[in-house]
Amino acid sequence: MKPNILLVTADQWRGDCLSAVGHPAVRTPNVDRLAAEGVLFRRHYAGAAPCSPARASIYTGLYQMNHRVCRNGSPLDARFDNIALAARRAGYDPTLFGYTDVSPDPRTLHPNDPHLTTYEGILPGFTTGQILLENEKHWLTWLRSRGHRAAFTRDVHRTGDVASGTANNEVPDYSADETQTAFLTESFLRWMEQQDAPWFAHVSFLRPHPPFCVPAPYNTMYAPGSGPAYARAGVREDEQAVHPLLAYGHRFLGKSSFVYGASGAVSDWNERDFDVIRAVYFGMIAEVDAQLGRIFSALRESGRWDETIVIFTSDHGEMMGDHWLLGKGGFHDGSYHIPLVIRDPATTADGRQVDAFTSAADIMPTLCERLGVEPRNHQDGASLLPFVEGSEPSGWRDAAFWEFDFREVATGVAEDYFGLPSNRCNLAVIRDEAFKYVHFAGLPPLLFDLAKDPMELRNVAEESAYIAVRLRYAEKLLALRAGHLDQTLAYVELTEEGPVSRPTRSQS
Repeated sequence: MKPNILLVTADQWRGDCLSAVGHPAVRTPNVDRLAAEGVLFRRHYAGAAPCSPARASIYTGLYQMNHRVCRNGSPLDARFDNIALAARRAGYDPTLFGYTDVSPDPRTLHPNDPHLTTYEGILPGFTTGQILLENEKHWLTWLRSRGHRAAFTRDVHRTGDVASGTANNEVPDYSADETQTAFLTESFLRWMEQQDAPWFAHVSFLRPHPPFCVPAPYNTMYAPGSGPAYARAGVREDEQAVHPLLAYGHRFLGKSSFVYGASGAVSDWNERDFDVIRAVYFGMIAEVDAQLGRIFSALRESGRWDETIVIFTSDHGEMMGDHWLLGKGGFHDGSYHIPLVIRDPATTADGRQVDAFTSAADIMPTLCERLGVEPRNHQDGASLLPFVEGSEPSGWRDAAFWEFDFREVATGVAEDYFGLPSNRCNLAVIRDEAFKYVHFAGLPPLLFDLAKDPMELRNVAEESAYIAVRLRYAEKLLALRAGHLDQTLAYVELTEEGPVSRPTRSQS
């Protein structure tokens, strides 16, 4: 009998924010229990940021250099295969609870089609169980049905005196049973009860994505200042001096992106403000973990637990005060290191933890192999099933790779600031245990000696003692990119006997 598939993404969840990996403050008992029965990937990285590019890598198995979703609003080329279409070929009706942030290919639609006015499209192949878009109108309607008669706008997220300019941990206008996470959880659980055949569900939680606010008891679950030391210089000016992209981020990052209704720049917040926001973020993670517990309990109680493959991950991370930044993007690990847990009842993993470097692009080929279907285009990622089954594949990658495109096609803000064309507003990172190399198309490179400088505060790219190291990593990055150029038809040759093809899976 085919297994059920449950793919859960929690938006903007940092990879170090799990008690299972030893976080000094955050407690995630339900994800920990999932990891105790499955496999926890400790060095799992997003392929890109922000949401749309990151999710495109999850859904297609491709790096950004190939799927070309550069920003929120960049269309996903309709020719690419994805996990939902693959699931349909495996006999499932893949059903979405939440969102996928996939912008449709405008070449397939009439110019007047309203789908072209939003980047919040649905990945082709998914049936919608319960949509939840950025305006949150479906959730707000649900809140009104529960007695919140004034819940017509996202003002329900407003907390405290935001006019004062300081961060706060006061409660929003909804309870812990009424969060967006609870709303999607209930929608999924109702749907699951109605299924009488193997199912494929993608539960895409919005939280712990900002605005940073959370109901009781989670708003005071963690004290401001709890948690590890921030990875940052003592003063912002020292961070800005490391690279022009950091100076740009510090200048343009606004409070309103993180605290609902706030005005001014993030650079106006002090250490105490960051401590408060981080404590709220930890509480938001705890709230999502609690709702995951409801799902896992329902699976067990219904007898479906041992029939269901569970994959838990995020799309990208969150800087959360590191380098005096919030949000995602740039080149630091905080934005790209994300959790991944896979529990497959067909294996006996029993809490294995994997230290190999894995990528969001590995999810698609993993699901395809497990479901017995072939991807219809080449894959940059590689199947994680050998890890899940207790072995390590030969020739596995020895470094993490990710990309970030900071173009602003609609406004041109970044292009004007840096004096660059859009196609040079991008970077690529290769990072192993020893060094991190960041290559920019139009700005100076970065090289960090991670053994000596784990917080990445000193760029040694121009230092004579590191020139050979920089060259070695630049060549390694170039080789990686050359090896992952679109291989779909490159694996086909026409001969006298007709077309001859080779497998198109990446060797990582």
